[in-house]
This record gives sequence, structure tokens and C-alpha cells, in this order.
Amino acid sequence: MTDFITLDPAATAASGKSEPVLEVRDLSVDFGVDKKWVPAAIGLNYEVSAGEVLAIVGESGSGKSASSMALLGLLPSNSRVSGSVKLTGQELLGTNEANIRAVRGKEVAVIFQEPMTALNPVYTVGAQIVETVRLHSEVSPDEARLRALRMLELVELPDPEKAFRSYPHQLSGGQRQRAMIAQSLSCDPKLLIADEPTTALDVTVQAEILDLMRNLRNKLDSAIVLITHDMGVVADLADRIAVMRRGVIVETGTAAEIFHNPQHEYTKALLAAVPHLGQGGADSAEEVDVTAALAAATHAELTSIPEEQLLRRERENAEALAAVEAAKPHGQPVLELKDVAIEYPKQGRVPAFRAVEGANLVIYPGQVVGLVGESGSGKTTIGRAAVGLLPVAAGTMKVVGRDISDAKKNGRQLHEMRRLVGMVFQDPSSSLNPRLPIGESIGEPMYLAGVAKGVELQKRIEVLLDQVELPRNYRNRYPHELSGGQKQRVGIARALSLKPKLMVADEPTSALDVSVQARVLDLFQNLQKELGFACLFVTHDLAVVDVLADRICVMQRGRIVEQGSRDQILRNPQEPYTQRLLAAVPLPDPEKQRERRELRAQLLEAGTG
Repeated sequence: MTDFITLDPAATAASGKSEPVLEVRDLSVDFGVDKKWVPAAIGLNYEVSAGEVLAIVGESGSGKSASSMALLGLLPSNSRVSGSVKLTGQELLGTNEANIRAVRGKEVAVIFQEPMTALNPVYTVGAQIVETVRLHSEVSPDEARLRALRMLELVELPDPEKAFRSYPHQLSGGQRQRAMIAQSLSCDPKLLIADEPTTALDVTVQAEILDLMRNLRNKLDSAIVLITHDMGVVADLADRIAVMRRGVIVETGTAAEIFHNPQHEYTKALLAAVPHLGQGGADSAEEVDVTAALAAATHAELTSIPEEQLLRRERENAEALAAVEAAKPHGQPVLELKDVAIEYPKQGRVPAFRAVEGANLVIYPGQVVGLVGESGSGKTTIGRAAVGLLPVAAGTMKVVGRDISDAKKNGRQLHEMRRLVGMVFQDPSSSLNPRLPIGESIGEPMYLAGVAKGVELQKRIEVLLDQVELPRNYRNRYPHELSGGQKQRVGIARALSLKPKLMVADEPTSALDVSVQARVLDLFQNLQKELGFACLFVTHDLAVVDVLADRICVMQRGRIVEQGSRDQILRNPQEPYTQRLLAAVPLPDPEKQRERRELRAQLLEAGTG
């Protein structure tokens, strides 16, 4: 067993650091399962000082979230906690419920992963911050309101008054995260626990939130515990890192020590699994310096883009695409969009909404095309239309040679087409039927299509399980008995069951840990090469696209603004929007990430100057 890591308090004092805000000694967490105690965290030792960020990293199930929630007594009743947790010298473990409630929110605050579930949907953002302030401070409603507005201004919301009056669903994902940070900081906490604060966000919004947290740390001088599996975020924000595996801290050190000279084999494997821009380059074994390529474009003007300019770009990209395809025939296209517009139909009083306009895109057999852009850019809309889930409002869309532009008139065409298209969804937990064993989930499309039944169907299910590298005896397990990565493998097997010519993958790895993500991407890549299906890979993770894609299309506000080969888009982007998107991607290297952050600031300054 790996030796436990203990940080020496004497060494800390000798280094000139201030007294720790949080001091954790021999912290252990167990859960009662089937009349047995199952350890979730074992003998943890760490400390965090004011103004310092400690990142706790590791895969799902490593114990990082459970141990952090134990600090505030937020674990379920079937848990037990031992050891010592001191906040500015005051012991928290074993204290009565009234004392721990007084600490929560006032002295220790938590930023959760998903603000939509952490904020109350029936109260305005302002009312929730006012409630938090008045709960922990004896102030009047007017004073609390002023404090709430100051906090919303501090987290750099563009219109604090409007945000104060808004309900959570009326804000974007990044604005909701800012509002939750404002609520967490409203009582000036000494310690901030950030549990996966950027996982659900686009790269540009993530970059803004990371900038915000860095600025707040400097302004408020709070200690921060950052819980994440995103090593790019760690490189951007962390001063020190604790690496957890199976409930044990296996390695600690400064960010530079962990990234440049990891000692433990697990840390090395974790860092090796991180996809990053440059590793997909085909021309050189050396990593391409994307930051250097982007630096040449810092003079670009990033002003708000007028509609006519978007139209001009679109025409230019369509012409460039036509020239490329004329020079490189690949047989019949598997997916072809010509001047396509896609609308979400009218529902009741809600008018129809045009989400995509004038899209031109071609995918040939065996190609992987990455479709990237921020949330709301229209990339998932194109993916849904490609499998016949949304109607085409204008233009022509052909899937596997079948024109599905007018699905109402060509219902039979649509039915035949769907048998030749597979789809892998972002969240395997919600896309699998919880009442069906996974063998039945995989076999259902084949059975309904009349492709196989009986013994033949069972053989096909076993072959698919072999292809996605799951044991055959898993066929009788239910989705809740599988890990996230295993469930995504089931989703891929089901999508492959009818031997599709086209695969549409909608953010299939964004919810997975970095090491699980690496294994699923490797599997997906091998299957694509072995089976030769074409793929439309929808994602906001440019590093993943760099690993998988042959070509990349960049979407902004419902239009394709740039497309080309992977190297053209990622090494030599022409559009300011693409440059900004690339500059926002955090790199798993503290020094390079600092350069990237400075570059992004220059790009943004050029756009507002």
C-alpha cells in the first residue's frame, strides 16, 4: 500500500508561510454499506493558508468530494468521520450541530458544480443572496440588498440590478455560476470549497470564471480548496496539489513540482491521460506550440461581429469547402448540408426559433469532423437534425444519400435513414433505460429493426460487448451497477448495433474523468478505424477534437464561421472568434497556461480597444 503523505507543520512554519486557515490531520471517512464500513478517505493530512489554492485531484470515487464535504458535516447519516479538522485553530469535527451551522456559509462557503441545482428556482438571485446575508449577519433588509448588489458587481456580472431581479433560469450558465459565487462570498468566508466549479462550462466561460476566482482570491485573501479532475484548471489556478487515489493522498507538492516532476506512478498516468492541444499533430512527433501560433494573431480586432460580416465569412467558407472537396473526391458524402437552416418549431405562445442559418458541411466515409463552438452556437442542433430529430427549415440535407430536407413528405426516407445513423449522447445515465439490463439495451435496436432475434441476437450482443471492451457477463447488469465510463461504452455499443454509416457523437466524454475520458476516446478512435463509419463529433473540448478529428467546423451564433483540416484550424486559425476560442483552452502546464492567459488578455484587449 502507498505510504500516506503528511505535510510537516514545522516545515511550513520554517518556510515563512502564515498560520493555516484550514488544518486537516488524519481525516478518515467511512460509509456503512451492507452492515460493513467501506472506506472513502483514509488518513488525510493537508493544510491551506489565506490566499492559497490547494487543488485536490483524482478520478471519481477517489474520495476527494466525500472528504471535503466531511469538513462541514454534509455527509449522509450512514457515514462516520474521524480525525481532526481545524478552521483558524477551532476544531470542527465533533462539535455540535448549532456550531457547525454557524460556520457553514459564514466562515466556510461551497461553490458547487451545477448552479442550476444549487440555486432555488422559485426565488430570485437577489432574494437568495439577501437571505444568506441576513441569516449570518444582523443587518436590515436594505443593508443586505446593498451587500448583495456589491457582491454581484464584484463577480463582474454586466448588469447587477438585472441579475438581482432575475430567477436562475433567466441567466446563462456562466452568469448562474457567477451568481452562486456571489452568494458563497456574501459573508466574506475564510475558506472557499470549489467542487468542480467549471466542469459544465464552455472553454470561454470557464476561462472567465477562472479569471474571476483568481481575482477574488487576491481581493478577499480567502483560502481555497479546489476539487476537480480537470488538470488544465489545476494548472491555471492551483498553488499546491494533492493527488488522491482510492481514498489516499498519494502525492502532494507545488503545481510546478507535480506537473514537471511527478513522483508517483498514478500521478504520471493521470497527467499522461490529459488530452491537450498539439498532441494530434500528424506532421511531427513533437508537440506543436499552439500558443506561439496564436500569438501571431494578437493584433486581430475582436469587435462584436456584424451580421453582414458573418454572411461574408459564410460565403467564403462555403467556397473554400467547395474547392477542397473538388480537389479531393472521397466517394459519395455520408452527410451533406447545403445552405441549411434549422428551426425549433413553435410551441404554444413561444414562436419558432431559428438556431442554424446557411450551414454548409460535407462528411465523407471514414472521416471524423469535429463541430465546435460555445453553448448556443447551434452545434448540437445540427447533430439532432442529422439524425432526423429536428426539421430542416431551408436548404438541403442529405444523410447517407437520402434527402431528408422535407421529412413530412419523405417519412419513409427518414425511417430508412435512421437505421443507418447511430447516436452517442452526452449523459449515458439518462440515455439508458434504468429498467433494462445493458444486454437488452444494446440488442433492442437490432430486435426492433428485425435484423436479428433469438440466438443470433445474443451472439451479436456479445460481439458488441467485445468491441467496446466490456466483459460478456455484464450483459445482465443494470445501468446503475456500472461506472460512468462503462455506461458510455454501452452507449457506443448500442449506437454501433445497426452498423451505421454515420455516427453522431454529442459531447460523449465531457462528463467523464480525464483517465476514463482517455480510455473512451482511445476506444472510439480504434472502433472508427476498424469499422470505417463517418462521424460528426460535437464538442466544446478542442483538445478532444485535436485527438480525433480530420476536419473541424467552428460555429458561432448559428453559423459556420470557419472550417478546414484539423491543423489549419488549430495551428493557424484565421477567424478572431476561433483564435479567442483556442486562447481560452487551459493547458495542463502552469508556465504555458500563464502565457496562454496573458495571450487571451491581449486578444480581449485588442477586441475592446
